[in-house]
Amino acid sequence: MRQQIKVLIIKAWLFVVGYLPANPKLILFESFLGKQYSCNPKAIYEYLHKNYPQYKLYWSVDQKYLENFSEKNLKLVRRYSIKWLLILGFSKYWITNSRMPKNIIKPKHTTYLQTWHGTPLKKLVFDMEDVHMPNTTADNYKANFYKESRNWDYLLSPNRYSTEIFERAFRFDKAILEYGYPRNDILYHGNNQAKINSLKNKLKIPLAKKVILYAPTWRDNQFYKVGHYKFDLPLDLLQLKQKYEEDCVILLRMHYLVAENFDLEPYRGFVYDFSQKVDISELYLVADLLITDYSSVFFDYANLRRPMIFYMYDIKEYRDILRGFYFDIEKEAPGPIVKNMQELCEAFEEFKRQGKYLCSEANYQKFYEKYCYMENGNSAEALVESVII
Repeated sequence: MRQQIKVLIIKAWLFVVGYLPANPKLILFESFLGKQYSCNPKAIYEYLHKNYPQYKLYWSVDQKYLENFSEKNLKLVRRYSIKWLLILGFSKYWITNSRMPKNIIKPKHTTYLQTWHGTPLKKLVFDMEDVHMPNTTADNYKANFYKESRNWDYLLSPNRYSTEIFERAFRFDKAILEYGYPRNDILYHGNNQAKINSLKNKLKIPLAKKVILYAPTWRDNQFYKVGHYKFDLPLDLLQLKQKYEEDCVILLRMHYLVAENFDLEPYRGFVYDFSQKVDISELYLVADLLITDYSSVFFDYANLRRPMIFYMYDIKEYRDILRGFYFDIEKEAPGPIVKNMQELCEAFEEFKRQGKYLCSEANYQKFYEKYCYMENGNSAEALVESVII
């Protein structure tokens, strides 16, 4: 009963305040449900902060993840606090890459810029036949998403391929902005040895060793509770340590919905977990090789034109039961697909010998031309100057 009253108060406040004038220079940012300072909202924020200091820029933060923002000089506001409601109500713009709380009503004077957070391989929302997430049904999931997306005024897209999917899968008929992803600007501005060494020093990883980034996605049907997903690490870290410890390190980057805290003490100095505080774009820059599965990270990493391995040990279940794909990844992958540790090690040995995968070079070029063609390091500037200012 108390929660219902709280929701009614929030709705009433946002409805009433919508008839008052917004502050034209007040913007509220949020990334991954208030868990991170990252992704497209971060890149847009940093461009605005640098070039338009007269704007008041706030970050919406889940109080359980305040530590992830502790080293940043940001104006923070806790989700559901009184201050958050005030800023939410009077902001000219909301800029986020995920969904806002489902009971939130957007004031009439607010413009909601939904940046989203990936180029889709996995089927999305209304393209999904079944939903395997906890405490929901396919109908409820789609209905809740549809209600949320009616609040969006703009939706950011990285390429024409994504635009066509977003229009259908989100049933979105307002403005879709094809500017590329601002979060990838750094992959063009920062792809030099000085920046890479600076990031390695910041992350406290060895300068001279090859860096392997493992960044998988989550599994819809493996969870503890809503929003907290299980993940059984499919890497044999002991085997990898014994083989490659002398000249390599492994960085782990779990999806923001994965709740695992891995015990990496036996692999200290070889395996590092950067699932929380570090922006994944910085991990891309320091990584010599990406290992992933069905995560959209490979679309972003391809901007660097560096080698990738696709560790798809459960591809049949994931493709045929859990999600389904928009294209045949086994034919179009810009890198080798492996399905067990032996194949993974063989692919890694090939990388060590020649630094790339000759069998995938043609695929890689086609992939880059189809998915990365809009990105050149200026997406944040183009978006801000065209839409926000």
